[in-house]
Amino acid sequence: MALNPKLAVLNRNAALDAALDSLGTGAKLRIYDGTQPTDADTALGSQVMLAECALSSTPFNAAASGSKSAASISNGTAAATGTASWFSLLTSGNVRKFDGSCGTSSADLVLNSVAISSGATVSVSSLAFTMAAGCYFVCSWSGDH
Repeated sequence: MALNPKLAVLNRNAALDAALDSLGTGAKLRIYDGTQPTDADTALGSQVMLAECALSSTPFNAAASGSKSAASISNGTAAATGTASWFSLLTSGNVRKFDGSCGTSSADLVLNSVAISSGATVSVSSLAFTMAAGCYFVCSWSGDH
């Protein structure tokens, strides 16, 4: 039989709230060039951090309809020149928690331009995560049945 789990909106909202609210106060957004790592646990390689922006003290609004959008994000000053291709969200202790795509549309993080020049102001148009109803997860059972 095919795997085809579907989560209710209530469950998707709860998962997004639990995950993204774990960033806490002092969270930051870092924008990089290069190839996005496999996941937020994968060490960075040759990617260059182009800019860093501070998230508000409550980084995200409450999830609704399976989507969670960022509250206000402060402008940042570009530290390097390059083409923004992905971003990472970090705790105040610089622990990477979430990565996503950058673009001028149809991306997790929407910027006015992905061409970033050192010293320029970097502003975010929007940042949102959406969890589809058909997300896959693995359940296992151990012990007596």
